[in-house]
Amino acid sequence: MTTNKRDQKELEQQYQNWKDGTLKKALDRFPERKEEFTTVSNIPVDPVYTPLNEDTDYSEDLGFPGEYPFTRGVQPTMYRGRFWTMRQYAGFASARETNKRFRYLLDQGQTGLSVAFDLPTQIGYDSDHAMAQGEVGKVGVAVDSLEDMEILLDQIPLDKVSTSMTINAPAAVLLAMYIAIGEKQGIPKEKLAGTIQNDILKEYVARGTYIFPPEPSMRLITDIIKYCSKEVPRWNTISISGYHIREAGSNAIQEIAFTIANGLAYVDAALESGLDIDEFAPRLSFFFNSHLDFFEEIAKFRAARRLWAKLMKERYGAQNPKSMKMRFHTQTAGCTLTAQQPNNNIVRVTLQALAAVLGGTQSLHTNSRDEALSLPTEESVQIALRTQQIIANESGVADTVDPIGGSYYVESLTNQLEEEAQKLIDKIDDLGGAPKAIEQGFIQKEIQYSAYEWQKSVEEEEQIIVGLNKYQVEEEFDLTTHKVDQSVADDQRKRLKDLRDKRDNDTVENKLSELKKAANGDDNLMPYIIDAVKEYATLGEICGALREVFGEYEADSYI
Repeated sequence: MTTNKRDQKELEQQYQNWKDGTLKKALDRFPERKEEFTTVSNIPVDPVYTPLNEDTDYSEDLGFPGEYPFTRGVQPTMYRGRFWTMRQYAGFASARETNKRFRYLLDQGQTGLSVAFDLPTQIGYDSDHAMAQGEVGKVGVAVDSLEDMEILLDQIPLDKVSTSMTINAPAAVLLAMYIAIGEKQGIPKEKLAGTIQNDILKEYVARGTYIFPPEPSMRLITDIIKYCSKEVPRWNTISISGYHIREAGSNAIQEIAFTIANGLAYVDAALESGLDIDEFAPRLSFFFNSHLDFFEEIAKFRAARRLWAKLMKERYGAQNPKSMKMRFHTQTAGCTLTAQQPNNNIVRVTLQALAAVLGGTQSLHTNSRDEALSLPTEESVQIALRTQQIIANESGVADTVDPIGGSYYVESLTNQLEEEAQKLIDKIDDLGGAPKAIEQGFIQKEIQYSAYEWQKSVEEEEQIIVGLNKYQVEEEFDLTTHKVDQSVADDQRKRLKDLRDKRDNDTVENKLSELKKAANGDDNLMPYIIDAVKEYATLGEICGALREVFGEYEADSYI
């Protein structure tokens, strides 16, 4: 990777000769189509890359797959051993309909479940609450109680399938339901495998499905981490998400920096609660976006992996190599999908999925072509899954580890992304860490400015979006879209009424009282939530009990 001084001097002279001769002649005849080329994150792109662009020590900065600093991958064999988990995000309407979609996807070759919950579930309201009106089952599945979870996971063997749940503020409640279902299936807690997103800090800056203020929210997260480290050791207790930060408008540098800064805050909170770094860090996981700039995205994944490894080792003194491994799920960029010419989205998703695989992801969701219009149809979901399967089985890119490693361009980009992300993390450290930076609006304003710059570049046609601001066609809308039946909300309300009529309401009230008492103290709340769930206390009732103790978060405006 490095050259000695003599070779470097010779190469510098050869490069200058090329610029003054061959390149100048070509530019005199055929000027370049832009005055300046940059990545999506505004990193300048040179016309050609050579060893002069690199400042990389192979042993220290790259190493070998499965070894520190994990730039080339967290596993020694990567996809030569087994492919990434093909985990298509799904959830809509009722638990019964979503269970049908899960089983369809598993029959089509999906290798893990990923649950999308509706908005009321995400913010801790039952389907019969006034705040849930018009939103039940719309952007995900409605889960009000253990009864819904029983239907959702019917005939799905939890000891053979890992499940990811995109849930944050009420993550403890949904995890409690999952543990209870495992118990009903006769599966001990230590055999359950999966992930809860459980990343509340990014909700305050990018997504908005928060319930409680930051301090009690962080308590719930550390309670989950402590409980699972002993009781559910195969469970990934948090998926620190850059995906939504990117969807909100950040660039690749910000996605790395803000995601890792949030991760450091969770590590600090767990350490303050009395855990040892190597006790919980191996179960931390991440979730990234795969956006439009193909090579920048590959470099982004490699830079993030190396930066996290260094921080775990140098800042926290982690000894276990597993504590230094950044394992992550990737989803293709929903914000890049267009309602115009929706079949173009198949191509976009293919390139984004390929970048994720070349960047070394552990699991992947590919968006469907129609998601700018509606929830995806079965046909569109099948195309999205087949995209992954073709990359895995037909392209050959999974046959060697880190096939882009050693590219002068990719290694240079990897170094620049890591360096710029570290500068942003240093700024956040100076502000007192991610929670303080969020309180001061620093992260929010950075994302807002980046989103503005992106939108401006699209509107001024500096960034071409095929079919949107260039190559438009007159088109008639003829794509069949998926619609959620309005009767779902009525059915959920009826089922909730029936549940409350048949359960032991005195026992439920006792369990909720015990939970409130524990919330006022410093006990770990997970056992209390699990006890309440098993008695069929609803999600809304449990979150309501915690609201009485913790209060609700109200966001400030930083515009």
